Amino acid sequence: MNEYGLIGHPLSHSFSKKYFDKKFELEGLTNCMFHLFDLDNINRIDNLIENDSLKGFAITIPYKKQIIPFLHQQNDIVNQIEACNCVKLVNKKLIGFNTDILGFEESFVKELKPYHQKALILGNGGATASVKFVLNKLRLDFTIVTRNKSDVSILYEDVNEAVIQAHQIIINTTPLGAYPKIETHPNVPYQFLTDKHYLFDLVYNPAETLFMQKGKQQNAVVKNGYEMLCIQAEANWKIWNE
Repeated sequence: MNEYGLIGHPLSHSFSKKYFDKKFELEGLTNCMFHLFDLDNINRIDNLIENDSLKGFAITIPYKKQIIPFLHQQNDIVNQIEACNCVKLVNKKLIGFNTDILGFEESFVKELKPYHQKALILGNGGATASVKFVLNKLRLDFTIVTRNKSDVSILYEDVNEAVIQAHQIIINTTPLGAYPKIETHPNVPYQFLTDKHYLFDLVYNPAETLFMQKGKQQNAVVKNGYEMLCIQAEANWKIWNE
């Protein structure tokens, strides 16, 4: 049996489990299983490595950065952005990759217009590293918004009409609005959005978050993280099996 999985916490409503179970069924992969490894502490990962059938696993909140010290080897992108969302197991050695970058870029650029020149990134966690990498690659300026001010970010209360007008792209990398807390949303002044704005939410469940709804009310273009996750999942699968 070839086994795969997802580590994170909490994992009560995982995209990955449903995605791979369906993939195995459609493709007749009867020798494959996908598990959810809900780890309340990253140190518990040592127990997983003892499973000889485990070929690899994906990583979600909050362990994309915390996994780094456990890796025996990592590719250049993981080295550069210090975030890993995919691990391949070879002789019980952990080899780290980042497929969030591929997933985000391929999904994000489909709605990108020439007048989308500057982005607000909401949040600065593990997922943000991939977003920053892609925006730098696309030569798009960005400003990070966080709850605690730092040398590299501004506060949510600093986001006013002028800031919204200067940033035509807003990317939510926080879990705000994700199931089951669907009534939450990043606290920005949505009333200043226009039809020239593009809101990308890394959240995929619900399909239309409150963040996206508020954008649509101002005629902004909105997109969720579902396609990104599908692209990323297939990239993980390729890594695990090549």
